[in-house]
Amino acid sequence: MPNALSAARPLVLGSGSPRRREILGSLGIACAVLPAAVDESTIPGEAPLDYLARVVTLKRLGVLALLGGQPAAAVLVADTSVTLGNEIFGKPADVAEAERMLERLCGREHSVFTRYSLCGPDGGALCERTVRSRVWLRAATRSELRGYAESGEGLDKAGAYAVQGLGAFLVERIDGSYTNVVGLPACELVQDLGAGGWLERFP
Repeated sequence: MPNALSAARPLVLGSGSPRRREILGSLGIACAVLPAAVDESTIPGEAPLDYLARVVTLKRLGVLALLGGQPAAAVLVADTSVTLGNEIFGKPADVAEAERMLERLCGREHSVFTRYSLCGPDGGALCERTVRSRVWLRAATRSELRGYAESGEGLDKAGAYAVQGLGAFLVERIDGSYTNVVGLPACELVQDLGAGGWLERFP
């Protein structure tokens, strides 16, 4: 398989997220990290899926521009959004905003969408997919939410919580991919890497 990932020609991950690196590591997929700086702010009235498609495209183009002649078999970029209806919950600016986000998300269902883009180092063989997970956070007391917000764990997370950390105490149920909520849907990604000829064999 001439396009297969290898130590000499790795998967380039266009993300600084340690969670995405950990998911790839748990799958035994080595990667080189090369994030591109892009503007992830929303456009007024922009629908969540349109937002994800736009930001992931910007990330992909940004990483390809940075790649130059660096050896690579494929490029992977992704973005994750927490949504309540058509409202996008990004990363909170501070503890107070984190607490407000959690107050709105707790006691009801919300959705977590991750969109990822895979392509060759020349931008070819493009594969894109959006995965949705439904999440229910339990009703919690103001004291619990304030304490969690003050822990700082959710300050760099969309929706102000981390399902894989202390924030698990709030997560009542997940319908769909758990790793998608963390930031990268492992099941779907492995399928697409295999279909694209990037995995010689798995596991």
